[in-house]
Amino acid sequence: MTATQGIILLAHGSRDERWREPIEAVARQVLAEDPGARVACAYMELATPDLATAAETLIGGGATAVRVVPLFLGMGKHAREDLPQQVEALRQRWPAVGFSLARIVGEEPELVDLLARIAVKS
Repeated sequence: MTATQGIILLAHGSRDERWREPIEAVARQVLAEDPGARVACAYMELATPDLATAAETLIGGGATAVRVVPLFLGMGKHAREDLPQQVEALRQRWPAVGFSLARIVGEEPELVDLLARIAVKS
């Protein structure tokens, strides 16, 4: 049986609603590249939904596997300590669902290359 993959794009969060726009733009781009994708945005703090709520939504929609993609540029406390604990809590809550945690996007060579190209663009 093939797993039905869900994707959670996880970002820090902010009280400013405009802060969410780039995160939601990434979600729209995921859907543009894969119209059948099951994708949700989630935030560590200061915004909703949180990680557990986003996971619950995806699982309620039929996801049997969930990949958490941390949209952080650097390996701070949230990514290093808080996030692994939260993903473990998800595994405990939904033991039948396969949860995986991607590297933070700031460690992906493609993003580093893109940021460098943007920095030197005239």
